[in-house]
Amino acid sequence: MMNHPLLDQLQKLRLTGMYKALQDQMQMTDSQSMSFEERLGLMIDREITERENRRLQALLRKAKLHQQAAIEDLDRQAPRGLDSRLMAQLTSMQWCRERLNLIITGPTGIGKSWIGCALGNNACRMGLSTRYFRLSRLFQALQLARADGSWSKQLRELARTDLLVIDDWGITPISDEGRRDLLEVFDDRFNIKSTLIASQLPVEHWHEYIGDSTLADAILDRLVHNSYRITLAGESMRKQHCPPDAGGGVAMSQSTKEAPQRVGKNRDQNSQ
Repeated sequence: MMNHPLLDQLQKLRLTGMYKALQDQMQMTDSQSMSFEERLGLMIDREITERENRRLQALLRKAKLHQQAAIEDLDRQAPRGLDSRLMAQLTSMQWCRERLNLIITGPTGIGKSWIGCALGNNACRMGLSTRYFRLSRLFQALQLARADGSWSKQLRELARTDLLVIDDWGITPISDEGRRDLLEVFDDRFNIKSTLIASQLPVEHWHEYIGDSTLADAILDRLVHNSYRITLAGESMRKQHCPPDAGGGVAMSQSTKEAPQRVGKNRDQNSQ
């Protein structure tokens, strides 16, 4: 007689996991043989699972990742120098917890965006807030925010994001306003949050790409020197008609033989 009132109360309290678990127990003929503690434990476990799933879906919606990529789909057997040890380090997302950056460079179609989205997806699954932008879209978002008076709010939201993924770095020309915006974004995040950059342009050309020498120095100082770096190599996987999980097409230059060094030194994955 008390089951229906209990279900109503669980709904009012928005305990949807416990609500569903109790419904299941009501339909199980052997649930009466379980102790009160066992039944309550199952309801609590279901509630925790429901809340974790809702949080994950919310994080993924906010992240707006460009591709549905999961790091488990990365083909680590591709014979192009994929460093399993480094990928394991990156997949753990410890670099985010240590507020470090990651720079992925290489030719078009080689899998830079896929890896960036896969790591972004992994960050969400670990409860880290994530946002994905192509660089051109980031500039557009900041321009619109400046026009409607929400520029400061937009910067605060970017500053609070655990992992900011910026794709297609080096393709969009940077205006004076764009350079100043980038400095604001990276200055707010320096040693506080992590940024992942995916670019066709080698890092040694970034200073020239940014343009203004003074601002380029300031931007790169906040972005490059506390970063892991991965250089991809090989032909575009699009030419080989690879399936959408382009992880199988990831080609990485041979890795250094030692683990990445601590903060303040480049964590570069260089060719031997």
